[in-house]
Amino acid sequence: MIKKSLFILLIGLMSIVLVACGGKKSGSDSGEATESVVVGDDIKGATELSFWTFASLHMEFFEEAAKRWNEENSDKPIKLKVETYPYDQMHNNLLLALQSGKGAPDIVDIEISRFPNYLQGEPQLLPMNQFVEPEIDNFVKARLEIYSKDGQYYGMPTHVGASVMYYNKEIMDEAGVDIDSIKTWDDYVEAGKQVVAKTGKMMTNVTTGDYIPMWAMISQQGSDWFDKNGEVTVDSPENIKALQFLHDLVYVHKIAELTPGGQPHAEEYYAYMNEGGAASISMPLWYMGRFIDYMPDLKNKMVIRPMPAWEPGGFRSAGMGGTGTVVTNQTKHPDLAKEFLAFAKLSKEANIKLWTVLGFDPPRWDVWESDEVKQDNKFYQYFGNDIFDTLLEIREEINPVNITSQTPEVQNEINTVTFDSVLRQQTKTAEEALKEAADKIRSNKQ
Repeated sequence: MIKKSLFILLIGLMSIVLVACGGKKSGSDSGEATESVVVGDDIKGATELSFWTFASLHMEFFEEAAKRWNEENSDKPIKLKVETYPYDQMHNNLLLALQSGKGAPDIVDIEISRFPNYLQGEPQLLPMNQFVEPEIDNFVKARLEIYSKDGQYYGMPTHVGASVMYYNKEIMDEAGVDIDSIKTWDDYVEAGKQVVAKTGKMMTNVTTGDYIPMWAMISQQGSDWFDKNGEVTVDSPENIKALQFLHDLVYVHKIAELTPGGQPHAEEYYAYMNEGGAASISMPLWYMGRFIDYMPDLKNKMVIRPMPAWEPGGFRSAGMGGTGTVVTNQTKHPDLAKEFLAFAKLSKEANIKLWTVLGFDPPRWDVWESDEVKQDNKFYQYFGNDIFDTLLEIREEINPVNITSQTPEVQNEINTVTFDSVLRQQTKTAEEALKEAADKIRSNKQ
């Protein structure tokens, strides 16, 4: 049954996931793809496969993969029809197609918050275990587990989404703070007090419209919005601790202010940071692109380090966001579709391309030290050459997240109600607000 929670508008998450890019073909009607292209149309005898996505950059990634496939597999070429649709339209049409038994593509991207909807009951997706299991030790396993059910791996990950701390080294140096001395959140607070005292700048900002930073902080503690059985844990002690800490950064320690524009994808925030407004921000590695595209004045000033841990020896990262690419059970060419998907997302070369083409942290960690990944590019030129040194430090410190069909509902509640009452209005304590949110989510569970 399609629940109302499936249709909550994911504005915040969509702004994170959907990377704007020029299109190849524009559709004027709501039922048309906004972009489409065919790879291998000129190859005689090529087997046609269809691929749907909601992100233009993913489209370009699969185009490139199809071209490489045809160059390397002349005995079984493919004609890949790639189509990009608006986020909600694509996911809703896919769900209806799988439920009705017709109309689904061979291969499709499913964004992480929507993925549980396609695992309910008997998944209408094909397991990829024959390709995953021989390579699983080379992957950050948590990023495969989030797209699995009952030991079957359905979704092939697009990135790790490792949360890190971005520091403005210019500000930190002016304050006399050694970035690498910050090991715990307590260290971070003390460093922040020094930054404020010496520079007049804020150490960081606290978002009121994006729950990703808080989610990373609770994941570090081994907590989540839901437990492994899908039970609501929004009001767990760890979650309360994280929200109270965010509150205290602003109102007790006075080393942070509320994020201009409410969230780190706002134009106001980009302008604020370009002017040196704060010394740090914690976001996933894919946020590098936001710095390059919207905060050019910070080039050669920002460095990437692990997140502070809650206690010495604690986890210093979390995996946030993601897209799992699947083969549907409606494909007429299951073996070829699965083999191509493994080629496009699981192979060493594919994971190198996830970095060189998309700028994402590849889920396959054994390519992080490859010569191809080390080649100079715009990310190294902006942040320095130690990006993957940080990733190698934290690769075993990323917990899997528990996504359910109510995850969009949690996102909406935290972003629009909880943060407002705790961080903006200060009318409720972290404990009161999260218990209220948890009760509401539990009451809506079907």
